[in-house]
Amino acid sequence: MTHRPAWAPDGVDIERPAPARMYDFYLGGSHNFEADRRLAAQAMAVWPDSPHIARANRAFLRRAVTYASAQGIDQFLDLGSGIPTVGNVHEIAAALNPDARTVYVDSDPVAFAHSRNLLAATSNVVAVHADLRDLETVLKEARAFLDLHRPVAVLMFAVLHFVPDEDDPAGVVRAYWHATVPGSLLAVSHATNDYEPERLSEMEDVYRNATAGLTGRSHDRIAAMLGEYDLVPPGLVSMIEWRPDPDAGPDPLGGDVRRYSAYAAVGIRR
Repeated sequence: MTHRPAWAPDGVDIERPAPARMYDFYLGGSHNFEADRRLAAQAMAVWPDSPHIARANRAFLRRAVTYASAQGIDQFLDLGSGIPTVGNVHEIAAALNPDARTVYVDSDPVAFAHSRNLLAATSNVVAVHADLRDLETVLKEARAFLDLHRPVAVLMFAVLHFVPDEDDPAGVVRAYWHATVPGSLLAVSHATNDYEPERLSEMEDVYRNATAGLTGRSHDRIAAMLGEYDLVPPGLVSMIEWRPDPDAGPDPLGGDVRRYSAYAAVGIRR
């Protein structure tokens, strides 16, 4: 049996890898188990750029939250928020508007426990233990903290590719469209099989051993999920091409969209 760290919540199966904890490992975090590290190592053997992709996703998160704040959005619903790390949504939003409020939602008990502990002494932010597909629970908790009669930014960073086709990811996006008012935003990043279909298929095989499988999708399929939203320029593009920061410095992968194999977009609810 693997040693259970003192910080691990009771009841967590530390022998079953979870995408949130693998992502934490890619980012250099410490809230992951041996099983997560083993499967992450297998994923990195298939796609060695995985840590760079994770960091690029965090950079897109920062740009998207900054954009939303510039549009006057002061409420954020972060679905599949993961384990807290540097540059969280609430930190970015609060730096731009001290009154901004954030709700973090994640189904992973470790992600939830550490979010709750981190945020215990922080105002204007709460953590919710729920699956984004459980709309009733998510909205019940969100309405206790956010005013959904006003615009809100719904954030789905690197999470929809963990919603299988049989669970209708487009329907999930549509449900949150219906739950928000005009002027609300949606920010999405999503793995794609457009560039490296064979390697992406190998990654899907690796993630079948995790608590949630990975499904890469084409540009057309991802765009169809976002069909209810008006996408802001430049639309649905490679994650590194969505309003890149001119001061970010050289791209570690040379700006090769094939190596990132992920799309990103921000849309407005009309």
